[in-house]
Amino acid sequence: MFDIYLIIYILGVLFNDVYCDSDWIWKCDSGYCIKKSVLNEREGYISLPLCQLVCSEYLNIWPKPTGTITSTKELVIVNTKRIAFDYNGPPNIKNYLATVTQYFEDRIENEGAFSCDENMLNLKISLNPINDNLSLTVDTNEMYLLSVRSTDTDLIVNITAPTVFGVRHGIETFLQLLLPQLEDTSKCLSTVSNLEISDKPIYRHRGLLIDTARNYLSVDTIKKQIDGMAVSKLNVLHWHITDSQSFPLASTKLPNMTKFGAYSPTKIYTKENMRSLVKYAETRGVRILIEIDGPSHAGMGWQWGNDAGLGNLAVCVNKQPWRSFCIQPPCGQLNPVNQKLYDVLTDLYKDIVETIPDSLMFHQGGDEVFIPCWNSTPEILEYLKNRPLTQETYFDLWGEFQKKNLKAFDQATGHNKTSIIVWSSHLTDPSIITKYLSKERFIIQTWVPESENDLIKQLLNLGYRVIISTKDKWYLDHGFWGEYWTYHKWKTVYDNTMYSSYNEAILGGEVCMWGELVDDTNIDSRVWPRAAAAAERMWTNPSTAANTAEYRMFAHRERLIKLGIHADAVMPEWCIENEGECNGYL
Repeated sequence: MFDIYLIIYILGVLFNDVYCDSDWIWKCDSGYCIKKSVLNEREGYISLPLCQLVCSEYLNIWPKPTGTITSTKELVIVNTKRIAFDYNGPPNIKNYLATVTQYFEDRIENEGAFSCDENMLNLKISLNPINDNLSLTVDTNEMYLLSVRSTDTDLIVNITAPTVFGVRHGIETFLQLLLPQLEDTSKCLSTVSNLEISDKPIYRHRGLLIDTARNYLSVDTIKKQIDGMAVSKLNVLHWHITDSQSFPLASTKLPNMTKFGAYSPTKIYTKENMRSLVKYAETRGVRILIEIDGPSHAGMGWQWGNDAGLGNLAVCVNKQPWRSFCIQPPCGQLNPVNQKLYDVLTDLYKDIVETIPDSLMFHQGGDEVFIPCWNSTPEILEYLKNRPLTQETYFDLWGEFQKKNLKAFDQATGHNKTSIIVWSSHLTDPSIITKYLSKERFIIQTWVPESENDLIKQLLNLGYRVIISTKDKWYLDHGFWGEYWTYHKWKTVYDNTMYSSYNEAILGGEVCMWGELVDDTNIDSRVWPRAAAAAERMWTNPSTAANTAEYRMFAHRERLIKLGIHADAVMPEWCIENEGECNGYL
C-alpha cells in the first residue's frame, strides 16, 4: 500500500511542483530497488532509503536481527516535534534511560527533521527494562523486543528488554527505521508501522581494538569510533593504550609514566578524559577494556626506575640494532626479575580500576616476548644462573611474570574475580599452556590466521575461553605496511569464520586497528565500514555470505557518514543507486 503523501509527491513532480526537483523514483522488484524516471512510472518511493526500508527482507537493519521480524511494511509519517518517552521499570535506572533518550533526540536532530505538518503522527516511545542492573559486562543480557503500531493520532513504540543495554539496542534499531521523507530537505521522518522484532546477539564480546601508543588519538576521535560502534552494536572498545613507543595514560600515583613516556604534555589521557569516555561509551552500550601490554611492548615510560631507586623496571629500552632485541622499534620489555616492578604495576592498576568501572575483565597483553632481550640482560642472566638457559627456562620466567602480574592486579582490585585476557603466544601453546595460565582466570585472544584455527579448537578442548581476532581477516592495518600486503576488504571481514560450531566458551571476537599508520586524520576510513562488517558477523553470525548483505552495507555506510564518520567508499554511487546492476563488481 502506497502512502497518500508519496502519491502527492509524485504528482507534484509530474507537474513541476516546487515540492522537490527529483526526476527519479524507486520501485521494489524481486528484492531490489529499481531506479525509474517519473516520466515513465507513476507509482514508487520518493527516495532510495525509503524503498530499501520496505523492499529489504530485514528492513535494512544492521546488523540483521537474529530473531523474528514481522511487519506489514506500511509506511507512516511521524511528527518529530512531538516525541514523548515513558520509562517503566525500577527507579534507579531512570538516569541511564534519560541519557539514552537524549541520545535518541540528538540523532533525530541530526536528521534536521523538525518541519513536519502538525497533522502527522505523534511519536510515543515506551522503554521497559525488566531489571535494574546497570553493570555492563560480558554476561549482560542484550536481547530486546521492539513493537511499533499506529493509531489515528500516534505511533506507539514499545521496547522491552531484560536490561537497559538491551533497551538501548532497541532504540538503535528503531533509529535505523526512521528515515527522512526527502533526502535533500529531511522535512519529515517516515517509518513502518505494524512491526514486531525480537533480537539478541549470538556472541557476548563484540569488540573494536584501537591503538593510541603508536600514534596518539584525540578524545574526539575516540568518541567518533564509539559512535560507529554504537550504531553497529559493537559493545567492547579494546583500548591498547600503551606500548613501547609511548605511554599516554596519566597516573596520579606514577606521574613519571607520562613524563617519560608521552609524546608531549598535550598528548595524554587524564582521569577526567577517561571518565568522560566511559560515560560516553556506556550511553552507547559500549564498555571500555584497557590493555596494559607486558612483559613485551613496554619501553617508553618505564625508564625512570633507576633514578627513583627502584632499579630497572624495563630492559632493552631503545637498544640497537633493534632487530636483535625486539619485534619493532623502539625495543623494551618489563624486567621480570625486579620485584619492585610488581609494586609499580599494582599502583598503576589501582589508578585504572579507580577510573574504569569494574567489568571483571582486564587485558594484560602478553604477546611477542622476545627471548634474546632477556638473554642479553646481565641481571636476568644472574637470576637464572643456576638454571639451563633453554627455551623452557625462559618460558618459566615468562610464566613467573604472568603469575606475579596477576597478583599485582588482584591486589589493586581487592579481589580475584577478574578474568585476564592475554594474546595467543608461545606461552598459550596447547602443549604447555596449563603449566602457566589457569583456565579459570585467563581468556585467550587468538590472532592466528584462519588456516591455524585448529588452535581455537584445542584451547576450547582444554577448557579455555576464547576471543577471536583472525589476523588475515580482522587485522585492519594489513595491506598498508610490513610483510602484510593483503588488504582485507569489507566482504573478507564479513565472511570471517568465527568457528565451525558455536560454543559458549567462544565469547566473541574483535576487529583490530593497530596504530602504526593511523592517527586522527585517517582512522575513520581505515576502520569503517569494515568494522561494521565484523559487527554483523559477531551479532548475527549469518549463514549467508557478504554478497547477500551488500545493499544493507551500503545503507549502513550512509548512517556512519551522517554521524560524521569518514567511512571508506566501497562502491561507485551509480551501483548503489541501481541495485542488482553491479553484482560481482569489486
